[in-house]
Amino acid sequence: MADMRPLAVITEATGLGMVLIRADLARAGDAIAEAAGLPVPDVTRFTADAGRWLGWMAPDELLLVLPGADLTATLAALTDALATEHALVQDVSDMRCVFDLAGRKPAQVLAKLCPVDPNALPADGLRRTRAAQVACALWRREGSGGHGNAAGEVWRIVAFRSVRDYLAGILATAAAPGTDLDPR
Repeated sequence: MADMRPLAVITEATGLGMVLIRADLARAGDAIAEAAGLPVPDVTRFTADAGRWLGWMAPDELLLVLPGADLTATLAALTDALATEHALVQDVSDMRCVFDLAGRKPAQVLAKLCPVDPNALPADGLRRTRAAQVACALWRREGSGGHGNAAGEVWRIVAFRSVRDYLAGILATAAAPGTDLDPR
């Protein structure tokens, strides 16, 4: 008999600050790392520690996700650190929505919507992709289970806030009970 629990519990993450950093990462990497409190990640990877997450978004772009309470001080530190560089430090907290997917099979929810195999991503892997019609980025949360359907596995997906309701709806539909991708 099919398991009639949802594949994942979808929760909107709130209270986060997000900072877009555009710069020559080879030149400004050390200054960014010091101000952000995290090492600059490798290509398509992220680094995380103590509630902060820094992800590689493009050859000259990083996204810093942190507790909202730390946003103002971190923006000031990054702006000061990059004052002599051709760089952009921008608060993008209000233009993004963030959802966490946890439970039995959150990777299957993503596999239904995204042209990517979430299980193929390394533990520190970041993927820019789309969920149905929506541009997004996704990654496995720090401290979550390993690959596959590991208990406790948590995924995070971030997209533009203007598509928040649509994204919430398609995530909920893809997570519906009885929609497992496993053979019966």
